[in-house]
Amino acid sequence: MVFKTIAAACLSLALGAPALAQPAYPSKPVTIVVPFTAGGTADIIARLAAEHLHKKLGQPFVVENIGGGGGVSGVEKVVKSAPDGYTLVLASTSNLAVHPTLYGAKFPYQTLRDLKPITQVSVVPNVLVINPSKIPARTVPDLITYLKANPDKVSFGSAGVGTTQHLAGELFMQRTGVKMVHIPYRGSSAMLPDLLSGSVELAFDNVPLLLPQVKSGKLLALAVATPEREAFDKDMPTVAEFVPGFEATAWHGFLAPAATPDAVVEKLSTEIQAFMKAPETVKKMQELGMTPISTTPAQFTDLIKSMTVQWKEVIEKGNIKPQ
Repeated sequence: MVFKTIAAACLSLALGAPALAQPAYPSKPVTIVVPFTAGGTADIIARLAAEHLHKKLGQPFVVENIGGGGGVSGVEKVVKSAPDGYTLVLASTSNLAVHPTLYGAKFPYQTLRDLKPITQVSVVPNVLVINPSKIPARTVPDLITYLKANPDKVSFGSAGVGTTQHLAGELFMQRTGVKMVHIPYRGSSAMLPDLLSGSVELAFDNVPLLLPQVKSGKLLALAVATPEREAFDKDMPTVAEFVPGFEATAWHGFLAPAATPDAVVEKLSTEIQAFMKAPETVKKMQELGMTPISTTPAQFTDLIKSMTVQWKEVIEKGNIKPQ
C-alpha cells in the first residue's frame, strides 16, 4: 500500500499535476494600504470597498493607513510586498502619474513596472474658483483677459508642489499664456483660509472642499476641470470649453504588486467594478463630490500611461522641482 501511494505521487509529479490543491483566493485576510491619513477621500473609498469585498469574498479586507512622503511610503510598502493578492493599494493621481516623473530616477518605484492596475474607482473633479472680491472676472474668458493684463500679479494656491491642484494651475498657464504666481501649502485645508481672505486669489481644487464656499458666495466657481460637465452642477461649464483639451482631475484606483497573478487581479477587478456600479455606491460617491468609475485593468493602465505623459510634459515645460 505504501509503495502504491509513493508511486501515485511520483506519477502525479511526472505528469505535472499539483500534489496539493491551492486554496481559492482569498483564503486569509487582505490588507488595503491607503497611503494617506484616515478620513480623507481615498480612505473613505477604501473602507466602502473593503466592506463590500468582505461580504462577497468571505475574508476580511483590512484598511491600513500609511501617511507620509506624499503617499510614497504607503505605495512603496505595497511594491515590496509579496505578489499574492494579499496586499493592495488604493492610490491617487500624484502617487501614480506625477511623482515618478517629478522626483526622477532615484524615486523608489515606477508605477507600471512595479504595480499591476486592478481598476480605477473614482474621479474627484477640480474646480477653478476665484475670490470675487479680488478678481473682477466672472467667466473663464474674462479671467484669461484679466490675467494677461496683469502678468504675475495674481497668485494661485495649491495643496503642495506636484499635486493636481498645482499642476492644474501650471497647465492653465501653459495652455493660455497667462502668468501667475504659485503659492504651495501643506494641504488644501491650509490653503483655504488664505483663499477666502484674498491672500491668494485663485485656485483649482476638489469639489468637496470648495463647493460649500461657492454656495455661500464666498468664492466664485468659473468652471470644472473635467472633460465633461459634472452632475453636481450641469450649468457649470468645463475649462475645456474655453481651453481645448484641458483636463486636471484627481482620481483613485486599486493596484497590486506587479507579479500578482492575473486571475487574482481579474477577480478583484470584477468585484470592485460591480460595487462601483451599484446604485447605493453611486449615490454615496456623488454625495461626497466624487464621480464613481469602474474600469478594466487594461483601461486603468491606459489612464495611468496617458496621464503620466500629460503631467510629464507640464512638469518639464514648467521646470517644476520637488520641494
